[in-house]
Amino acid sequence: MNDEINYTNNPLHGLGLQELLTQLVDHYGFEILYAYLNINCFKTNPSIESSVKFLKKTEWAREKVEAFYLYKFKNLPRVSSEQFELPPRKRIIPEGQTPRGPAELSFEDAERVREKQALKAAEHGKTKRYDNGKPSRYS
Repeated sequence: MNDEINYTNNPLHGLGLQELLTQLVDHYGFEILYAYLNINCFKTNPSIESSVKFLKKTEWAREKVEAFYLYKFKNLPRVSSEQFELPPRKRIIPEGQTPRGPAELSFEDAERVREKQALKAAEHGKTKRYDNGKPSRYS
């Protein structure tokens, strides 16, 4: 039995972080990346070099960008909950699934996504609620 896992169908296989980021920036630009991902390296004096440097040091941000690449830029269908627990580079993409054209993104859609995320975070008690400008309690 072959214990070797085949990652060759994963669009991230063999793709360096700089090339991945270059493709994303060329297609979407830093403004859309910041709007969707909320990572400051895309907002404050953004450049490919500085973003790559930050993403190499920051695992959570790199995984967020890689997931964005897979599911927005390559427009792959969402994975199972079992695969979702794995980092994007370790996910196995089924044979029949091939990348499609990049998703059309807008600032309005990014704002809707952020609002949904904020509501979910508030429901799970991950953010403070503010009443009259003062922190009240965790929800």
